[in-house]
Amino acid sequence: MRTGPTLLATRQDEGRAQGIWRRRFGSILTELAIWLPLSIAAGHVVLFTAWTTWVSFTASSLMPDYTWVGLRNYWAVTRTANFQIAYVNLVIFGFGFVLLTMALGLLLAILLDQRVFLYPLAVSFVVTGTVWSWLLNPGLGLQRVVQNLGWQDFRFDWLVQSDKAIYTLIFAGVWQGAGFAMALFLAGLRSVDADLVKAAQIDGAGPWRMYRRVLLPTIWPIFITVFVILLRSAITSFDLVRALTGGGPGISTMLPTLVVYDFMFQRSELGRGSAAAVLMLLSLVVVMAPYGLYVRWQRQRQARA
Repeated sequence: MRTGPTLLATRQDEGRAQGIWRRRFGSILTELAIWLPLSIAAGHVVLFTAWTTWVSFTASSLMPDYTWVGLRNYWAVTRTANFQIAYVNLVIFGFGFVLLTMALGLLLAILLDQRVFLYPLAVSFVVTGTVWSWLLNPGLGLQRVVQNLGWQDFRFDWLVQSDKAIYTLIFAGVWQGAGFAMALFLAGLRSVDADLVKAAQIDGAGPWRMYRRVLLPTIWPIFITVFVILLRSAITSFDLVRALTGGGPGISTMLPTLVVYDFMFQRSELGRGSAAAVLMLLSLVVVMAPYGLYVRWQRQRQARA
C-alpha cells in the first residue's frame, strides 16, 4: 500500500506527464493551424500554375483540349498588337509607378520621421481606379470644376487621349502605393542605431547631411525590397487599369494582365490566354530571381560575419 509521500510523488509525476502531453498536443495543433492552410494554398498555386503551363501548349479554346500544339499559342500571342502594346505600357507604367512611388514614399517617411504628421489613406486599387476615373473624367472631374470657376480654356482630358492615358494610371498608382512605400521606409529609418545618429549629431551633421550621409545609406536594403515589391505590383496590376481605363481608349493602356483576361474571358481562347499568363509569370521570375539571389547572398554574408 502506498504511503502518503509516495502517493504525492506519483500524483506529481502524473501531473507533469499530463502537462507535457498537453504542451505537445497544443504544439501539434498550432503547427497544423499554421502549416495546413499554407500547404493547401501553396499546393493550389503550384498545381494551377503547372496546369496553366500545360494548357498553354495545347489547342484549348472555350474548353480544355489537350491536343499538343507546341509553341503555336506563344507565337500567336506575341504577334498581337494587344501583347506588344501591353509590354510597352508595362515598361512606362512600371518605371513611372515604381520610381515616383518610392520618391513620394521616402519623402512622406522623412516628414513623419521629423514629426510632421500625415495620415495617408490605404485603399484598394479598385477604389483608387474608380475615384480617379471620376476626377479625370472631362465631363465631371477636375476639368469641369476649373471650367466652372471661369477658366473655360482649361483642358485636362488625359483619360480620353490615347497617348496620355497611360500616365493617368501612373498618377493613380503612385497615389495609392505611396503609403505602403512610406511605411517600409519609415520602419527602416526608425530601426537605425540611435548611437550612430547621436554620433553624427555630435559631429555637427544637420538634417540634410544626416539623411544623405548616415540614414539613407544605412537603409539601402529597404530600397531594394520596396523596388522589387512595387515592380511586382506593377507587373500584376489588373484592378487599377480595369477600374480606371478598362485598357482604353482603344487598347492604349493595355497591360499584360488585361491581355490574359482578354484571351481567356472575352475571346474564350484558353490556350492563348494560358500562354499569355505564362509569359507574365516569366516576367515576374525575371524580377524575383535576382532578388532571391540577393537575399541568399545577404544571409550567407551575415553567417560568415
